[in-house]
Amino acid sequence: MAAVQDKAASTQQQAAPTDQQGDADAALQSFVDGFASPPRSPVLHSPSEHGLDYEDVTFLALDGIPIEAWFIPAPGSRKVVIANHPLGFSRSGMPTQYDPWHAAWAPSGNGFEVDLVPDYKILHDAGYNVLAYDIRNHGLSSAANGGVVTHGFTEGRDVVGSLNYVRTRPETRDMIIGLFSRCMGGVSTLAAMAHYPEAFEGVRCLVSPQPITPRYIAQRRLEVLGISDRLDDFDLLLRLRTGIGLDRRVPQEWAKSVRIPTFLYQVHDDILTEPEDVQAMFDNIPIAEKKLQWIEGTKARWDGYLEFQRRPQPMLDWFAQHMS
Repeated sequence: MAAVQDKAASTQQQAAPTDQQGDADAALQSFVDGFASPPRSPVLHSPSEHGLDYEDVTFLALDGIPIEAWFIPAPGSRKVVIANHPLGFSRSGMPTQYDPWHAAWAPSGNGFEVDLVPDYKILHDAGYNVLAYDIRNHGLSSAANGGVVTHGFTEGRDVVGSLNYVRTRPETRDMIIGLFSRCMGGVSTLAAMAHYPEAFEGVRCLVSPQPITPRYIAQRRLEVLGISDRLDDFDLLLRLRTGIGLDRRVPQEWAKSVRIPTFLYQVHDDILTEPEDVQAMFDNIPIAEKKLQWIEGTKARWDGYLEFQRRPQPMLDWFAQHMS
């Protein structure tokens, strides 16, 4: 009997690492799946909740993908701000208080809702028309490229499409243009500046909260999952899933193509990245008219997305200075 028990214990000890490896592999695959094709956040809120008149509009990205948007008019204004959103969000935000978003983001301290519609109210009341759109494979915009996210390679075409739409819409074609590009929307804007620089002729300025290099957020989320040694495996699975690995998702390099006044801001102690990432993007912007603002006192990335609602004046000052 003792020999049988010893053999059973030995078998359990041998099986335990296999079980742990299987759990780690499953966690890695689940993360890759969510990174490559995040669940769509609904367009849960509306400008009407803040008393804003708006129009549901559709425009085409540079490659013909239909993009869904709101146009929020500011009567009498000759200025328009084009806004996009972070990874996994829609133009109205992310309901991170609910699953599946809560389960994905709460472990990193970001389990609370981000409603982006108040941003548009602030911009509208400051005298700007607003075009707010869902990036491809997000919100209500069309699926494209196999439904995968490429952190700018394909999403940059949506940025160019939004500029083309504003320049051809009768009410906006002669307006002064500014950009409010958040997180992956900011990365997509940098990619578009690198790949389609002619599209940004005449654009006055960019405000970009928390652009991020995918390698940084991948590494930090792997740490949260307890599999920090699996970055190379993650990169391979990402390339197998999307065809574009981390070495080609390089907003730090794309920042070298920025030619318009740019204001970046970032949670300094954001648990999902490192300050050096945004600092490198800022340093690589090759013009003098640039600004980097740090948000202190929090580790939650979501607080960076809510900063404009809480303390909008620095960003409004930037728009006013460059869109006058």
